[in-house]
Amino acid sequence: MAHRILVLWDIDRTLLYVGDIDRQVYRETFSEIVGRPADRLPARGTGVTMPLAIRSLLLENGVPEPDVPRLLPRMVDLLPHRLAAHAQDLRRLGVLLPGAVSALKAVHGQASLVPTVVTGNLKPNALLKLRAFQLEGFLDTEIGGYSSDDDHRPALVSVAQRRAQGRYGTSFTRCNTVVIGDSLEDVRTGLEGGAAVIGIASGKTSVDELAAAGAHVVLDSLEDPAQLLDAIAMLTTDDA
Repeated sequence: MAHRILVLWDIDRTLLYVGDIDRQVYRETFSEIVGRPADRLPARGTGVTMPLAIRSLLLENGVPEPDVPRLLPRMVDLLPHRLAAHAQDLRRLGVLLPGAVSALKAVHGQASLVPTVVTGNLKPNALLKLRAFQLEGFLDTEIGGYSSDDDHRPALVSVAQRRAQGRYGTSFTRCNTVVIGDSLEDVRTGLEGGAAVIGIASGKTSVDELAAAGAHVVLDSLEDPAQLLDAIAMLTTDDA
């Protein structure tokens, strides 16, 4: 059987940046479900899963904790619809990060690499963002791990590994799985979830911070596809 490597891409601040659109969607969703404006919004660029961000949004805006189990699922259900209403804004205001397309093409072009996503986005939100920038064709989104699957982000690695095994007939483990992301949460996702980690200093987290958190390789950006492919090869083995 051919040796395969599962490559798990983060989306926000690794491949693309949508500015304040996510925060606007949180505002609209909170207002519609709770019935008043939100005074405080989730922190930027943390990589936390959307369900956990919504939980914090509710609590930090004075919603009593006993009401959270009732309101949170309603907000999770509404969030993709609110983002879909901003589809044109994603294309107009969002930006691709430097080297993202060339890096995706380079990984997609290697027969041994299986590229998908592990993201704190709900699946519908992730697909909306990828489609807005025409990135979906470089990724097998059906085998990804999304916060729709589990709000504990490290658990999404095994979700993606199981799905990839079912599709490709290869057992994916720490030896042949790599997470690529920009945040401390991406590093934790790989280390706790069972994957090597390539940190990309394209977001709010510096090279030194990513390295200190335990990323096995840290790159300044995605602008050197050969460097990225070398890092993936270095971090994986043939005995998976």
